Amino acid sequence: MLLGFPNAASSNGVPSLRNSLKGTWEIVPCVCLLLCFPFGSAGIFGLKGYVAERKGEREEMQDAHVILNDLTEECSPLPSEISRVSYFAVFDGHGGVRASKYAAQNLHQNLLRKFPKGEVASVEKTVKRCLLDAFKYTDEEFLKQASCQKPAWKDGSTATCVLAVDNTLYIANLGDSRALLCRYNEENRKHAALSLSKEHNPTQYEERMRIQKAGGNVRDGRVLGVLEVSRSIGDGQYKRFGVVSMPDIKRCQLIHNDRFILLACDGLFKVFSPEEAVNFVLSCLEDKNIPMRDLNARYEAACNRLANKEVQRGCADNVTVLVVRIEQG
Repeated sequence: MLLGFPNAASSNGVPSLRNSLKGTWEIVPCVCLLLCFPFGSAGIFGLKGYVAERKGEREEMQDAHVILNDLTEECSPLPSEISRVSYFAVFDGHGGVRASKYAAQNLHQNLLRKFPKGEVASVEKTVKRCLLDAFKYTDEEFLKQASCQKPAWKDGSTATCVLAVDNTLYIANLGDSRALLCRYNEENRKHAALSLSKEHNPTQYEERMRIQKAGGNVRDGRVLGVLEVSRSIGDGQYKRFGVVSMPDIKRCQLIHNDRFILLACDGLFKVFSPEEAVNFVLSCLEDKNIPMRDLNARYEAACNRLANKEVQRGCADNVTVLVVRIEQG
């Protein structure tokens, strides 16, 4: 298990519901971000994650990330149709580091406790319920801790998580961090940046209606004129005004044309379009100055160069870039 959050040993290495179940489920024709088992295991895509982070101009690093390449043993006994489970996540903290760090340390643990043991009628429905319950419980437990402090903690965090079950990815997210998939299109012979997540901003109609119904308002694109996201972990002072911790969930299936997944906090997308970010990573992967056989060096360079370029382009926020390489099974 690898956790990343402020004060981690390495700064750029890997260490470091709408209102019902119906409204959160979306199937998209793409996916990836997970497992890092022996590359080339029969029928299963091998994935391996690489991370780079920068503090930027902020006084402290409030982002956190998690790379769990193999959760299979921790999830045992698994339903017979599941052979591997993995998990990746990025958390963009605000108002302090405590919410993002807490989510990085506890969200997957809460998920493990709720993961199906033995046979189930529907893996998809069961995994979805586990994710929803884990997000809810993580938020509730953090808010309990926050409210007991004097003064109460006001930290909050986005969350973009990928739970991989064999070759199927379940992407759950709150807030404005994003997950993208780089997929090659054989017809036009170009790579595309496919979105695996949904942003939650107070200006979106459904988000604004929920906030207003709860007695809040949206001013200058923010909840009560302050909070930029409409869903988060923590942010206890805004929960009564319609800010929720219910994630949107997408389910995606890996195919042979998938190249890599990119997870990043919102700062990246203030200075890069999704297409630009994907093409930047591709250009790094094709750098002839790096030995072709050294895939680790290529992906590490891609992460670090993208993080550096984000800062160079004027991003003053914390920077976290997580790229997951996809190997055909």
